[in-house]
Amino acid sequence: MKVQKIGWALALLVFCARGGQYADGQAEAAGVRKIPVSAFVGGTGNWTGLYGGKNLGINAGLDVGLHSLWVLQPSFEIRAMYPVHDGHIDSQKNILVGFRFDKNFNRLTPYVDVLYGLGKIVYDPARPNPTQTFAYTSSSSNVFSPGVGLEYRVVGPFSFKADAQIQRYSTPVTETGHIYAKPVTVGITYQLFTGRRH
Repeated sequence: MKVQKIGWALALLVFCARGGQYADGQAEAAGVRKIPVSAFVGGTGNWTGLYGGKNLGINAGLDVGLHSLWVLQPSFEIRAMYPVHDGHIDSQKNILVGFRFDKNFNRLTPYVDVLYGLGKIVYDPARPNPTQTFAYTSSSSNVFSPGVGLEYRVVGPFSFKADAQIQRYSTPVTETGHIYAKPVTVGITYQLFTGRRH
């Protein structure tokens, strides 16, 4: 009799422990929404804005979808640019965060973004300031970077990406105290989580 009671108690414990699994197997709650997340990487041609300087580099980033805003789909974006070859005038690298706003037309998704972050310019050779009192091998700067782009879904989670930015750097080596770089990126986007966009 005692063994039978222990058996029933064990069966009840097993049922309670496994019962939670079956309860979780039901549909998601109405208030739960999957968040769309995508990652991108591409090659970048960067016209640096300093005495005809040019860089070749890599641009990579991540977009995390937010709640829809009227007809637009906003996202939080983080991206970084790193030069792999420069034209022996200057090279630029940066890390930026901000917001992207896109509109989906079936396979085609055009977007605009507004980004801000930190950047570094390395001068080759060293560049003097306008008064010729000091020569700089590098300088750091805040970077403001508005831009436009588009993605075209090719197959499954993969999309072709084309992107252009105008990036404002501060620099001590020009009369105006700043330059405008123009990086253009071509690459691919991979949709990590699709989410629902409504």
